Amino acid sequence: MGASRLSEFELIALLTRNLPLHPGVVLGVGDDCAILDTGGNTLLLATCDSLVEGVHFTFQTYSPEQIGQRAVAINISDIAAMGGEPRFALISLILPLRQSQELIERVYAGLLQEAEQFAIAIVGGNISGAGKSEQLVIDITLLGSIERGNALMRSGARVGDILFVTGSLGDSAAGLYTILHPGNAYPSEERDALRSVHRIPRPRVREGRILGQLGPETVTAMIDISDGLSGDLQHLCERSNVGARIDTMQLPLSQALRTIASVAGHDPFDWALHGGEDYELLFSVAPGKEDLVFQAVQSATGTSITAIGILCPAEEGMKLVSPVGQEKVLVPRSWDHLKQ
Repeated sequence: MGASRLSEFELIALLTRNLPLHPGVVLGVGDDCAILDTGGNTLLLATCDSLVEGVHFTFQTYSPEQIGQRAVAINISDIAAMGGEPRFALISLILPLRQSQELIERVYAGLLQEAEQFAIAIVGGNISGAGKSEQLVIDITLLGSIERGNALMRSGARVGDILFVTGSLGDSAAGLYTILHPGNAYPSEERDALRSVHRIPRPRVREGRILGQLGPETVTAMIDISDGLSGDLQHLCERSNVGARIDTMQLPLSQALRTIASVAGHDPFDWALHGGEDYELLFSVAPGKEDLVFQAVQSATGTSITAIGILCPAEEGMKLVSPVGQEKVLVPRSWDHLKQ
């Protein structure tokens, strides 16, 4: 089978199947971040992600500053998903010849703005020409820290745990829809709000820090929702060897999303389940600890959290439960970079 026929995650598994063990690696491939032990009371978190012009953004639909902010924000979300604190960033730019210096400076200004908002120091990186390519590529490596014993991974969930999400789901996908389908008569307030959510994600660092500090006996697993709820729930279930039952009517949908969905004639639950790029946190909580988590997160941050389902044995798979109790298989339909 050729590499082009593999899915993104199949190719990752193929390329990393024989990576050698190292005593300093607490956790390697397979989570939002690697966890590295360099000694002391904290562990090092490491993640990287790229934005590619024409794949993740265009200059027709985002300002240069928004592109820079977005590039940093999506990496910060990975640190948040482990319960960590973002610290240091390395920025690599691959520049096509056509790009003006002014435009690149504006992109970098956005990078700096987002980094400063989260007290991240940009400490290096690289600049390379793109050759004959016309695409700008922004590649970021972000380092963070987490206290020993507090890191939240995808692999700790247990049967009977309650599934929660922060914020609301589907807003980013709905915002992107209005950008790609500008001809509809959307109410301007709701349209602009959802476009803002899509263009500049708000990583849930404070929320993640609180959840991590509650300890793994309370919050058992966590992942950020970048590929869509259905796809990221699958990642969590696979790593924890569990299944899930999601209550459709408990999925938190904003009023702005409902309004735009009505105008567009689109199923709002489709955006919530499969839309992606929400950068909310999906996490599991030990039964009986729900009130503790509610009070800890909402009192400190004001961010809503919603129980959306329960984890079940792996052989039951992932199911959606209708308002009348009917179940159907939840089939992931999330982003795959190698299948688009």
